[in-house]
Amino acid sequence: MKLVNIGFGSMVSYDHIVVIVNPDSAPIKRIIQEAKDKSMLIDATYGRKTRAVIVTDSGHVILSAIQTETISNRINGKGYEEEEKTTDAE
Repeated sequence: MKLVNIGFGSMVSYDHIVVIVNPDSAPIKRIIQEAKDKSMLIDATYGRKTRAVIVTDSGHVILSAIQTETISNRINGKGYEEEEKTTDAE
């Protein structure tokens, strides 16, 4: 099982990720609200602005404070060390 760091020490199993999207559109905001109503929302932002929304195969919706591109690069193993410095500065 491969785990992906989604910020601030939080990890998600790569095998269970269905999609990683930006939280700005109205349909994604509805998905977040529906997950919250069903108690399927996991807020891993630690009080920061939500920059990525991760939907899992179990229907859970996870909010992350790091950008979708950063998570994607971590999944693909590209430039992890450089991104970690950028994330820490935010």
